[in-house]
Amino acid sequence: MMAGKVMAETEEQSRIRFQVELEFVQCLANPNYIHFLAQRGYMKEQTFVNYLRYLQYWREPEYARYLKYPMCLHFLELLQHEAFRRECVSAQVCKFMDDQAILLWQHYTRRRTRTLQPPDAPAPPAPPAAPQPPRQQS
Repeated sequence: MMAGKVMAETEEQSRIRFQVELEFVQCLANPNYIHFLAQRGYMKEQTFVNYLRYLQYWREPEYARYLKYPMCLHFLELLQHEAFRRECVSAQVCKFMDDQAILLWQHYTRRRTRTLQPPDAPAPPAPPAAPQPPRQQS
């Protein structure tokens, strides 16, 4: 009988749990996945809401450094709010989130490219002029 006994997590189990939670948190960077979860009713289940609250530890720098998609932390924060979880069922809201994420990514990429370019670097060369078609001789 193991009713009152708590088994200690082995190092292997801990590593697997870390990987699973890392993968799940990063999936939250995808608005379509959030929409999928909302359509299936997960956002209404208290156990799932508690799990989202538990995953807030990924915001700590010691864990956040493992994330490839930092936008997932923004969506994880939004998912802490009941009103946001309710709205995620809507396909229009999902499309809007997806569009905004793409716009942010495009803007961030352009800005980062400009920021990383040294100030004294020469401007990139202009593209060559289009070749002139040969003239007809009359």
